[in-house]
Amino acid sequence: MAGLSDEVDFHGGLFTARPHQHIANINKTDLVVVPSLNHNYEQAIEANGELIDWLGSQYRNGACVASVCTGAYLLAAAGLLDGKSCSTHWSAADKLKQLYPKINLQTDQTITDEQGIYTNGGAYSFLNLILYLVEKYYDRETAIFCAKVFQIDMDRQSQSAFIIFKGQRLHSDELIKKAQTVLEDKLEEKLSIEDLASRFAIGRRNFDRRFIKATGNTPAEYAQRVRVEAAKRAFETSRKTINQVMYEVGYADLKAFREVFRKITGLSPLDYRNRYNRDLA
Repeated sequence: MAGLSDEVDFHGGLFTARPHQHIANINKTDLVVVPSLNHNYEQAIEANGELIDWLGSQYRNGACVASVCTGAYLLAAAGLLDGKSCSTHWSAADKLKQLYPKINLQTDQTITDEQGIYTNGGAYSFLNLILYLVEKYYDRETAIFCAKVFQIDMDRQSQSAFIIFKGQRLHSDELIKKAQTVLEDKLEEKLSIEDLASRFAIGRRNFDRRFIKATGNTPAEYAQRVRVEAAKRAFETSRKTINQVMYEVGYADLKAFREVFRKITGLSPLDYRNRYNRDLA
């Protein structure tokens, strides 16, 4: 373990980390694993300039670099993720994209692997990243052994089923924010995107352009995500049938609903309900 100081206290001294040595003493290494940050991302970036510079120099010197969860912010600050695929915890993705728009953010992925840079979706899925690296640096047999000892499901590739969509509102386009509110409040209405654009007296093409710039999604994609999130909550908390939930969130075609639900969550509506609603067990 390497760091910038001899000792660091966390959570009011609840536990303490004591790095084995200062990063300045490490001239060359094969792999650097960056842990997750607290939620003060910009403060953490500002406080770790020396570490960020060191990460960049290690990568240029041939080291591979992996980040756990929000540790991706330090990789991004070092410029290591520009033009590359990257994952982070779904709750931190919008802020990361806002700060570093050159990143090809893959929010649904548990692990990305590109040009010696590994990133991870976060939380306990860091265990999947560690298994991935064990297999990469040792072999499949060793990774399987570790998975069995620590009882970790191997080869989990998506964090889609865990994402809670809260809407992308880290932007300053007030018209688009109003449009987002309409989409979120009128789930059951068959509101076309053309009608929505007309409601705000804006042309469809310009509306789409502004919506994508502000949220990263087209209006249609945003509406899908809002409806699927409402469906997920219904499956988690009620005994309603698939058809009942489908109609409540604005779908009339069961096949289309299933396809959109699986595309966004990685699970079918039935599988999702069976996984998260214990009252149906």
